[in-house]
Amino acid sequence: MSAMSNSNWSRRSIFRAAAGMAAAGTLAACGGNNGRGGGSGSGKNLSQYFHAYGEAGVEQAVKRYAKGYSKANVTTQWITSADYETKLFSALLTKQAPDVFEFHPQIQLVKSGQVADLSDIINPVKDDFNPADIASHTVDGKIYGVRMIDDPQFFFYRKSMLEKAKVAVPTTMDELIEAAAKLTTSKVKGLFLGNDLHAIELPLVWSAGAEPLTAKNEIGYHTDEVVGGLRQLRQLFTSGHLLLDAPADYWDPSALDQGLCAMQFCGMWAMPVMQKALGDDLGIFPFPKVGSNGRPSVYNGGWSMFVNAKGSDVDAAKEYVKWLWIDQKKDQEDFATSYGFHIPPRTSIAAQADKLKTGLPAEGVKLFNTYGHFDNISWTQAMYSAWDGIISDSVRKGGDPEAALDKADKTINRELKKLFG
Repeated sequence: MSAMSNSNWSRRSIFRAAAGMAAAGTLAACGGNNGRGGGSGSGKNLSQYFHAYGEAGVEQAVKRYAKGYSKANVTTQWITSADYETKLFSALLTKQAPDVFEFHPQIQLVKSGQVADLSDIINPVKDDFNPADIASHTVDGKIYGVRMIDDPQFFFYRKSMLEKAKVAVPTTMDELIEAAAKLTTSKVKGLFLGNDLHAIELPLVWSAGAEPLTAKNEIGYHTDEVVGGLRQLRQLFTSGHLLLDAPADYWDPSALDQGLCAMQFCGMWAMPVMQKALGDDLGIFPFPKVGSNGRPSVYNGGWSMFVNAKGSDVDAAKEYVKWLWIDQKKDQEDFATSYGFHIPPRTSIAAQADKLKTGLPAEGVKLFNTYGHFDNISWTQAMYSAWDGIISDSVRKGGDPEAALDKADKTINRELKKLFG
């Protein structure tokens, strides 16, 4: 997930916004005609939706790529407001629906017939994609969506602050809590996990040695280690060592850059801005091990391009997506590395991305390759919302984590039954 610098944007709101429509099946009611007449050239008009990336130059780049396409006139809706997801899902219900749009893999979009099967354009180059990116977009052997960028998320820290406080880089949750305490001063908080803590929900599960869902699409997160991790989060939340209510959320580098905290959970996209501000005084580490069965983890967010299966010219839309996100390798590398830092999902492009080969970016790639976890297409909006409830009940309000997990289990089991019988 790339940063948005101009809004209080949260990935979770994306899932919630889509939930009602997808659950009610209203996405299936989308109009087919997009209401646009013919244009110049081939007479074909296509529109694409993008959320506003926080990094300078991305909007210009996206529009420049589209302008280079000769087979259709492609217009870009660059949605700068805080509610990209709301605007996208509202538009999908109208004749002004975009032909292609960026989003995250979601099984409801597949089951409601909203997104087109892209297997035919991806299969010829499938082996050049990170296999985990293919898996996270596949339902019943068909691939729905082309991954554009992989966005690993981990902790950034100020080396000088850790050295001054004689703190080693934390490798366990206990050490993270200890470090946050030692690094907190009258002016600086030890740690920033985001304003609503939702960014670290799944990293907590993975680092506790669990999975959100098992391979059989059953609950995998309800373990003793996860319960312990939630208790530790509560300890952190009440410690006074956690930065709360920062001016911008976790995706924005400003909390660390401006010296509000010594350690911040964020994404690799923010690395160039952080390096510019802090130079060599910047290090990274994965989400640390939680409990005795734990392991470090790195969440791989990111964005993918989908074709609206209910658009007026699905074939033309697929042809454009193939052209830009499969054929134009130079533009794909530019998109991934010239603005924020993202990892190209294509192995051939990642191999030649020089900016990611040395220094801190190379460390980020190594953490991604060693500890990376990807989206599960079956983990739905309702499941994210249920986990938001767990954090709210057990971390913010101090309720019993077991009870919070039990409550979420009911919601998530209902959702699983609905999806898989």
